[in-house]
Amino acid sequence: MNWTQLLRRVTTIKAAGSAMEIAGVQYDSRRIQPGDLFVAMRGGSADGNRYIDAVIAAGAAGVLTDSREVFDRLHRELPEFAVALVEHGRRALAESSAALFGEPQRQLAMSGVTGTNGKTTTAFLLEAMLRSIGRRCVLIGTIETHIAGEVRESPHTTPESRDILDLFVDGVKAGATEAVMEMSSHALDQERVWGLPVDVAIFTNLTQDHLDYHQTMERYFTAKARLFEGVGTPPPRVSVINIDDPYGKRLVSATHSSQVIRYGLSAAADFCAEDVKMRAGETRFRMTTPAGVVEIRSPLTGSVNVYNLLAASAAAWARGLTLDQIVAAAGAGAQVPGRFEVVPTTTGITVVVDYAHTDDALRNLITLARDLEKDSGGRVITLFGCGGDRDRTKRPRMGRAAGEGSDLVVLTSDNPRSEEPAAIIAEALAGVQETETACIVEEDRAKAIKVAIQAARPGDIVLIAGKGHEKVQILKTGAVPFDDVAVASQVLKEME
Repeated sequence: MNWTQLLRRVTTIKAAGSAMEIAGVQYDSRRIQPGDLFVAMRGGSADGNRYIDAVIAAGAAGVLTDSREVFDRLHRELPEFAVALVEHGRRALAESSAALFGEPQRQLAMSGVTGTNGKTTTAFLLEAMLRSIGRRCVLIGTIETHIAGEVRESPHTTPESRDILDLFVDGVKAGATEAVMEMSSHALDQERVWGLPVDVAIFTNLTQDHLDYHQTMERYFTAKARLFEGVGTPPPRVSVINIDDPYGKRLVSATHSSQVIRYGLSAAADFCAEDVKMRAGETRFRMTTPAGVVEIRSPLTGSVNVYNLLAASAAAWARGLTLDQIVAAAGAGAQVPGRFEVVPTTTGITVVVDYAHTDDALRNLITLARDLEKDSGGRVITLFGCGGDRDRTKRPRMGRAAGEGSDLVVLTSDNPRSEEPAAIIAEALAGVQETETACIVEEDRAKAIKVAIQAARPGDIVLIAGKGHEKVQILKTGAVPFDDVAVASQVLKEME
């Protein structure tokens, strides 16, 4: 595609330069190859416009910039160079990538999942249901990316638009017809998903998180709500919304979808769970739907997974699956790494690794553990930490949630990033101390896991919360290998 053809597909303020051939598109100056288009855009912590000279030296064939100063300089100094001024850098990245990659997003029926908790499990469940009837899928999410069955690492919950579209190209080549994406509030607010046509949009819930970025819950909600309005595209055909969540109730009246499917435990829900029964490794409930009533059995555990199963079932139904197909897929299960992941052991102690990293998620996790232990009389021991460079106001609330539900709390480091671990721990400890529950502080996470497990007796359940599937710990000095499951497994082996 040449420069003139590309400009017809991108919203620009003004443009200059000759009709150069454009081979590819990049937003990272380190990835530029001769003939590539470079999209220079201002971000929250970086500005691609700083690297203009470097990308030209590397052979860039053209530049889209959101800086008038850069446009004027290039047009003056290199009058034949292909450069265009755009108002929105990320929109220009999405538009140019879609044009150069052949619009792969239009060849996939897309389901987008947003919410504070449950995005990953809901996305995994929905993909599994779609795959169960032979549909090939692209899955993009927090833990990993799937390309028609091939598993790849996921560096971000929701990548930049150029990288999303690149994955879609691979998916289409592999025969995929469906895409399931977690869409974070950051990605929606920053328009990383600009121009992606969503067929089915799913809202799980909204609890306090990411206020270091959004500042207020109202802004956080507004960012999530963008999925249901359409981000540079028409609104989703179907919105699947948790009406047991207060923000979900607001969203029902605000969505622009032609069809709204409400799910929850209340009688007003279209997909409703009744007669819920749970035990370790199994959840059963009767699901009432517009198409009839069925019995759901899943190897996933806990009330939170009732909601995840309802959300995925409603979305799968919206994508054309029958209730019988949904029941069969739910029974087959889709274990998500780091989501209530039980570490195998013969010690009689139940050790669970979970991603819970908000006070609401931690409270739900502990409540589930209590429900599982009520017959055995075992104790609940909760290990957790709080992330650095993130919303500080949730730290004492997480401490309070841990203390209120646990028999023993072990407070440790999570991903401290640029902050001092001891300072983060102190803020969380204040919340634990309000509950008067016994608390052990051990900054070293590996040692803390050993302390928590060795404090347990047969019949007890140990919850290792916060990092879940993550394989590194992010310190001030950088990322180091760390796996909660591997550390816990080693401790348990030493005790057997």
